This record gives sequence, structure tokens and C-alpha cells, in this order.
Amino acid sequence: MTQYLLSVWMVEGDEPPAPDVIEQMYKAVDVFNEEVKAEGAWVFAGGLHPADTATVVRATDGDIVTTDGPFAETKEQLGGFWIVEAPDLDAALALAARGSTACGAPVEVRPFQDDPA
Repeated sequence: MTQYLLSVWMVEGDEPPAPDVIEQMYKAVDVFNEEVKAEGAWVFAGGLHPADTATVVRATDGDIVTTDGPFAETKEQLGGFWIVEAPDLDAALALAARGSTACGAPVEVRPFQDDPA
């Protein structure tokens, strides 16, 4: 089976949902996570702190430079992810649809590269 990254995208600066809405989203994501585990597709998942907590590390010609903030200058930032195993893209897209419904945010689906060995 192929592993897929289901990445959750958030828009920086948007008004956060009300606390009761956030609580419902967390509950829905917990239910989704348990379903994915029961289906045998679960590999790993995690939520991320806001992008402004990121540090970028860049190695150039032996020099290491660190800078604060996200790497990409964009409003949309990675907010969390799932790594799942699915038999094909259609199955991964179906999982992403359920994940998007649970978390209330867009979910991008990308397959991992095949191991060349």
C-alpha cells in the first residue's frame, strides 16, 4: 500500500472559531482518528503550533543560518497532518474528505515517493 500525506491547511490571521466550535472539531477529529486506526490505514498524525512559532534552518556552503517564522511567505500555512496507508489515490481522497469534514479545513493529499530499492 502507498502512504499518503493528508495535510491540513489553515489561513493565518483568520478569526479563530468560537471555543464550542473548536471543541466540536477536536471531538470530530478524535472520532475520525479512531476510525482510521480501526480501518488499518493509520500511520501517524499531529497538529502543529501556529506558523509564527517556526524556525527555518538553512545550510549554505557550510554556513548554518536560522531565521524566525515560517519558510513560505503566504497566508495559508500547514496546521496539521495525517500519514495514512491506502490502496490507491481514490481511497486516500475518501479519507481526506472525511478528515476535512472533521477538522473543518482543506486537506491536501500527496503520495510519498516510492522507495527506489
